[in-house]
Amino acid sequence: MSSGRIGLIAGAGRFPFLVAQGARQAGHEVVVVGLRGLADPSLRELADRFYWSGVVRLGRWIRIFRREGVSRAIMAGSVRKREMYGRFRLLRYLPDWTTIRLWFFVAADKRNDTLLRAAADEMQRKGVTLSNSVEFCADHLARPGVMTRLQPSAAQRKDAEFGWRIAKEIGRLDIGQAVAVKEQEVIAVEAIEGTDDMIRRAGALCRSGGWTLVKVAKPDQDMRFDVPTVGVNTIENLHANGAGMLVIEAGKTLMVDREKVIAAADRLGIVVLGS
Repeated sequence: MSSGRIGLIAGAGRFPFLVAQGARQAGHEVVVVGLRGLADPSLRELADRFYWSGVVRLGRWIRIFRREGVSRAIMAGSVRKREMYGRFRLLRYLPDWTTIRLWFFVAADKRNDTLLRAAADEMQRKGVTLSNSVEFCADHLARPGVMTRLQPSAAQRKDAEFGWRIAKEIGRLDIGQAVAVKEQEVIAVEAIEGTDDMIRRAGALCRSGGWTLVKVAKPDQDMRFDVPTVGVNTIENLHANGAGMLVIEAGKTLMVDREKVIAAADRLGIVVLGS
């Protein structure tokens, strides 16, 4: 094992596991800061050192990494930002002073990119560089072209092209990364609720089914964070809510356990297209 240590700020889901496995295979020791209530405790098994921390304890993340000799870190896994807008949010999350200063006095607004870039800048000032989140799991990125046995219809291809333009625009505005369309009409747009809840909303609004989900990277996507991600659960959710096709951006969308995602799509009759 190399003496080079990689820090991992781990949210929910499988993404942190892919990063930890890839980093270890590349010969790095891995120091994990698991976000309490989100990270899977079994991630400990892949960590050389493991610490729990609150979601809004940026100062603690930095102190842990500096103490462990980590100068480079990766952020991976989902964080449910919408919960930060509930009642008594400050009491519930108990942010440290570093986070309070960033949230109220440094960040120009509360959009994802603004907050995450401000956090990355603060980490950099303290000697910890936030790196490309897919550096150690690039083999899970979406491929160009149709990835499933089932091919898209002419109508689906039109919806894919139409939805792509809309999704790129909402990404440019940092509203969300996904849009649901059918017959070249927008059914639902992703915002703070996240893709899974948006899929359920689209299914409720389009009970006839056959709609398409388009999920893309932002035009100026910062690959250090908020990389568009899909998994087997995404395919199952699409199927349960009547979708017929998933369009994702090749080379910039992480397919967690890619071959399993494609197998699930084949089994459930969902076209998966990398554009």
